[in-house]
Amino acid sequence: MISAPSTPASVDPAPATPAPAEPGPGSPRVRRWTPRRVLVTKAAVGLPHTDEVLRRAAQAGVEEVETVGRIVPPRTANEREAYAWAKSTLAVVVAPPSARKPQPIPPSADWRIDLARGCPAHCQYCYLAGSLTGPPITRVYANLDEVLAPIAGLTGQGHVTSGTAARGHEGTTFELSCYTDPLGIEHVTGSLAAAVAQVGTGVHGDGASLRFTTKFDDVAELAALPHGGRTRARFSVNAAEVAARFDGGTAPVPARLRALATLAAAGYPVGLTIAPVMPVEGWRETYGQLLDDVRAVLAPVEAAGHPVDLTVEVITHRFTPGSRDVLMSWYPRTKLEMDVDARRAKRSKFGGVKYVYPTETMRALRSWFEAEVPARLPGTPLLYLT
Repeated sequence: MISAPSTPASVDPAPATPAPAEPGPGSPRVRRWTPRRVLVTKAAVGLPHTDEVLRRAAQAGVEEVETVGRIVPPRTANEREAYAWAKSTLAVVVAPPSARKPQPIPPSADWRIDLARGCPAHCQYCYLAGSLTGPPITRVYANLDEVLAPIAGLTGQGHVTSGTAARGHEGTTFELSCYTDPLGIEHVTGSLAAAVAQVGTGVHGDGASLRFTTKFDDVAELAALPHGGRTRARFSVNAAEVAARFDGGTAPVPARLRALATLAAAGYPVGLTIAPVMPVEGWRETYGQLLDDVRAVLAPVEAAGHPVDLTVEVITHRFTPGSRDVLMSWYPRTKLEMDVDARRAKRSKFGGVKYVYPTETMRALRSWFEAEVPARLPGTPLLYLT
């Protein structure tokens, strides 16, 4: 089904990043998040990327723009009101030195690069709930060039893809979606397009590649970029029952799969992040249907002469005590199973604990995906199951 991956090619420098393309007549409507307000910290005022964010926000119809000293919710807000205010706010801030220091991020990539922190979606299992403090405001970094600058110095280093037999063809990989969904906010930030174009045209050298995961489908701008085969666009997908029940504020899974096909046809390496996998009733049939749907949506791409470079990553549902408390406060009526008595406690080397499925359940999930991914998507590597 897919072509053998190749080393990203060098391409000529790109023109300026184009403005987002609007869907044509009769096109499926893409899912875009537009904040109600944009708050710009004083430190971010006047930076070039701040101006780009404000240009995009104005184009999207955002009228409430304010310069502030600190990003805080209204004092009169209760917890639910603070959550709603945060989820409708985009803050433009300067990434401090600690946020500009890439960190290893196995098993996904060699390094983590953060374009932003926070996500506008309303997924009831959100893993950011245990990672970010305070109300879930989306903060985009205005000093984008400083954020991306470490890429060149780290190329050739790393232990996940760099120099490995299985994934060395990817070069040194940089994950962009550890603390955000970069495509979900791209409509009003432009950060992802800037990163893709810079790496795609060799601004940071020839040995680096980017990776991001998204639950959104607004890919028209990305498809037109000079990506040079150096960005793997992965779409986070799930069984229909799980996505319909728990993926709030995102593009429907069929729309994500159409976006996957669009970028594959544009020459991007693509991927599936199947997450969080849950052993719901009939899970073998529902996840099997998902894999079959992927094969069906990519078949026309290959038939048109565009070899598809596809990978699969599988992440089972897990939670920490802290994330469970936060999620229960955000979604008090959730039907998401977070029963510690039905889980196995797994401790990290730093003493933290997360609750994963029992060993027998994990073994069943692993054996099924290890058999069905190559059977239903021939030639597609399953990078990991965790």
